[in-house]
Amino acid sequence: MAKKRKPATMTAQNARSEALALALEKQDMAALALALRHGNTIVPLIRPGVRDNPLDGGEVWTYRDPSTGDVALLLFSDARHKPANLPPAFGVYSPQWLRTFLTVHADEITTVFFDIAGPHPMQASPIELLRALEL
Repeated sequence: MAKKRKPATMTAQNARSEALALALEKQDMAALALALRHGNTIVPLIRPGVRDNPLDGGEVWTYRDPSTGDVALLLFSDARHKPANLPPAFGVYSPQWLRTFLTVHADEITTVFFDIAGPHPMQASPIELLRALEL
């Protein structure tokens, strides 16, 4: 009888989107759109959940500016780029998950930051990203 293999555990060492990292390095919005449409994104979580399940994908951490009330979604190309002051949990989510999340929360989220602490940060509006994910 063949042994069942354990699924690979996603750690901060191997949670990375090379295409997204390259797009951010080039600061290229077209490459960013392509990377988001065809690859995974690292998302900080307050509470982990079931991967790629929009109904139980974990509790996504967002930043609310105390002075303006604006809400920012932080996304990362690599779990190692997530600042230490954010919750330690993260999810590795698909383009479909991102599209669903942005669609549901587009009215609440003011901006989306990519790799906010570097090495190559970018930002976009949720509407821009939804358009990029639809093409």
